[in-house]
Amino acid sequence: MHIAIAGNIGSGKTTLTNMLSKHYGWEPLYESVEDNPYLASFYQDMQRWSFNIQIYFLNSRFRQVLELRKKKKDVVQDRTIYEDAYIFAPNLHKMELMASRDFENYASLFELMKNFLQPPDLLIYLKADVSTLISQILKRGRAYEGEISLSYLENLNTLYNNWIDNYKDGKLLVIDVNELKFAEKHEDFGVIVEKIDAELYGLFK
Repeated sequence: MHIAIAGNIGSGKTTLTNMLSKHYGWEPLYESVEDNPYLASFYQDMQRWSFNIQIYFLNSRFRQVLELRKKKKDVVQDRTIYEDAYIFAPNLHKMELMASRDFENYASLFELMKNFLQPPDLLIYLKADVSTLISQILKRGRAYEGEISLSYLENLNTLYNNWIDNYKDGKLLVIDVNELKFAEKHEDFGVIVEKIDAELYGLFK
């Protein structure tokens, strides 16, 4: 079984991935952040490094998809390849931070890769206001994230919500992290577990 967690920067994807992997015994697949050679440079100069970082993420997550097929285990994944293709890359192009020729090249590569992809059995979307995202970004204190602009997060949120509103590829669970503070409150995490059980196993309906 493949469970995927989607959400904007600072929405709590990695935290929830960790918590769910421990609760259910699922194998976690984390987003490659600390070993990403482009991340710090990207936040300092988005226009220069936008294509490089998106290709890095596309490659990294496509490899994860291939590993998922080989392992044949229950896996919970921190961020999906679809977010790179439908949200981050289009946003960079829209903001004129990625040249049209680079975006077209990227989109063509993704369309080829998509033939080898299968959607997750359950997509969990962590929905958050920009104020919540900023609060959580500040709490974790990653130096390079201090360069993220408010408008960048707002644009991403708009694209995320549009994507989720039109998502038809499989089961979808939307978690409002403005209300459910699962990292801080055990009872809020319990609510999420009940919702996941209902989607996967038909319980608590």
